[in-house]
Order: sequence, then structure tokens, then C-alpha cells
Amino acid sequence: MKQIVILIVTLLAGLTATAQTPAGKSTATVGGTSVYTVVEQDPEFDGGMEALVPWLGSHVNYPAEAREQQVEGTVFVTFVVETDGSISNVRVVNHRDAMAALEQEAVRLVRAMPKWKPGKQQGKKVRVQFTLPIQFQL
Repeated sequence: MKQIVILIVTLLAGLTATAQTPAGKSTATVGGTSVYTVVEQDPEFDGGMEALVPWLGSHVNYPAEAREQQVEGTVFVTFVVETDGSISNVRVVNHRDAMAALEQEAVRLVRAMPKWKPGKQQGKKVRVQFTLPIQFQL
């Protein structure tokens, strides 16, 4: 039986960047357009966090190597929610006691997610950086 506990450590608003950054703060330019870290309206998985956690749980493939070695850990994945809701620029930013196989699975999960509702700034859809902690536990 496939088991995983996926904990979302903070609320959706807390996952975008630092609370001290003013709304509308752009910290990077990727592909010629700004990527925001804090916006007036955060991007959202369709159905919100209540839908994201079960989606991740039903789509995870706990790596056999990690299962055999009883490896667990938390992987922090950052990505950009594009103006059309698609996910891009997926990468691991930090991990706690996670092995490479867990990192690869976390990245695969994020890349496989359906489109999100894009973030908005001043009523316009904008690119927003998002960080998601995924905890793997047997």
C-alpha cells in the first residue's frame, strides 16, 4: 500500500516569499518578464490547499530505493506559476534528510500538477514564484 504524508507547513499566503516584502515585489526576471514573490492575489491550486494535499498523495510514487532503505524527508520545491496557470522553473531549493530519489519525485510531482489559478497584481495576471514543502514519510 502506497503511503505518504504530505504536510503543507504554512498557509498558501506564507509560501510565496517573505511577509516583509511589499505586495507587488518583483525579485527576478526570467525569460524577459518579471516574477513576483508577493502579490495582491496569490496563485492557487484548483480547489485550494484542501484539494492539493489529496492530489499530491494520490499521484506520488514513493521511490523504491527510499522505501527499501526506510528513508523519509522533506523536500522544498520552488516553481513559477505562469500567467496561464502552468508550472515552470521547477527546482529543489532545500531539503531535510532527503535523498536524491525523493528530490526527483518531488520535482516530478510538481511538474505533473494541473494548471493553477494564476496570481494577480493590480487586477492583471502575473508570474509568481511559489515554494512548496513536501514531506515524504513511510
